[in-house]
Amino acid sequence: MRIETIRHLHCTVLRAGGELDHAGRVRFSACIDAAWGWTPGPVLVFDLADLEFYDSSVIGVLAMVMQRMEEEGSGRIILVRPSEHLLTVLRLTDLLSHVELRESIEKTVAELTLESGESAGIRPR
Repeated sequence: MRIETIRHLHCTVLRAGGELDHAGRVRFSACIDAAWGWTPGPVLVFDLADLEFYDSSVIGVLAMVMQRMEEEGSGRIILVRPSEHLLTVLRLTDLLSHVELRESIEKTVAELTLESGESAGIRPR
């Protein structure tokens, strides 16, 4: 399993590829834990489109993140380019309503930057 963590000012992007099974879940969870405090919220952007195989571990990881955010009272989970299969599983497990869906990491990062500027009272010219 390959995991890439990219720290941005307003979010952390976690990109996973390869196989996410029980063993990969431990590594992936550790990466999330390490990146947890990098951004306010936190705002975690997951790109799982390059996963060649995943089992229920991916749902377990996302559910753990959602539970932690609920306990802390803040945070956002954004999924970029999720597969139809993952969307179906999230829908069946009632987790889909807890995530935001996007088509591009670059557009997501730009959108979050713009949102942050607007909430700080900065308006684009």
